[in-house]
Amino acid sequence: MSLRPSLNWLLAFIPITLALEHGSAPAPWVFFSAAVAIVPVARLIVRSTEHLSTYTGDAIGGLLNATFGNAPELIIAVVALKAGLLDMVRASIAGAILANLLLALGVAFLLGGLRHHTQTYQAGAARMYSSMMLIAVVSLAVPSAFSRFFAPEETLREEALLNIGLAVVLLAAYVLYLVFMLKTHPREFAGEEGGHGPHEGERWSLGRAIAGLAVAAVLAAWMSEILVGAAEGTGTALGMSQVFIGIVFLAIVGGAAESSSAIAMGLKNKMDLCVGIALGSCIQIALFVAPVLVLASYFVAPQPLELSFSRPEIGALFMGVLIGALVAGDGRSNWFKGVQLIAVYLIIALMFYFLPVAG
Repeated sequence: MSLRPSLNWLLAFIPITLALEHGSAPAPWVFFSAAVAIVPVARLIVRSTEHLSTYTGDAIGGLLNATFGNAPELIIAVVALKAGLLDMVRASIAGAILANLLLALGVAFLLGGLRHHTQTYQAGAARMYSSMMLIAVVSLAVPSAFSRFFAPEETLREEALLNIGLAVVLLAAYVLYLVFMLKTHPREFAGEEGGHGPHEGERWSLGRAIAGLAVAAVLAAWMSEILVGAAEGTGTALGMSQVFIGIVFLAIVGGAAESSSAIAMGLKNKMDLCVGIALGSCIQIALFVAPVLVLASYFVAPQPLELSFSRPEIGALFMGVLIGALVAGDGRSNWFKGVQLIAVYLIIALMFYFLPVAG
């Protein structure tokens, strides 16, 4: 047993979080403790996926990491749906896309560029991810425009049918995206680095890597669920709106797993896996998580979830996707590109922080 400092020591915050929650501690304490507890869990997802990618390749490795990394976001949203916090759910969907596309990828470019100067990855894959994201954002804007122009005060039957139809189309597009990525055109997403194992220690067995991912996903979902109960109280104590909590706090904490994975891969100069995790997670949120939440809301929520985002949310999504595609589309990254993406994210976050509640 090594006594050197390790992120694994932070696993102690899991029982601390449970004790604070059951001890009726102030909401910010519970929120902070749960957020810290997610850090070592996210690291386990990072390591498990890195080892698993040595068996599957970068494309499937990024897909698996995005899938397990999005589990906390899905749990957070389902719990919020049960509580009737529909605005917070919509904000968390938009925030998760922006956090992965701008913040996580920006930090990965920044830190990776500082360590490795200029890094390269498959430009064609990045452009494919970007085009899928643009299509997804346009799709999410359709019910928002319908609601604003035809049903601003109440939900029409046609609007409900539009949301269900859109959810089905997005899920079908996601399935076909997986077929394209994994079956018919896997070379489009193949990493330039080729297959290689982790730099640290010996390669884990396939069973250990899968078990590590499964355990980490369960723990991440558990801690993320506690965050939902503490989020509202934390926002009230810190003077933040519910939309800001959803689009920034819940999105960043819920996406800690895939964000830290993308950053870790950037530091290791595995940029194809880094871009696959960050942008692939955005696509999963828009094409899989969002429509699943729409369909699930008919069973768990007091009223169905509509994908009618506010004008600031739609504007932020368009801005983020267009700038992200422009910055990441040439297949080369450096530290200043990371600064650009982070700056855009901070500008958007400031906008939502100062956004009037009535707006």
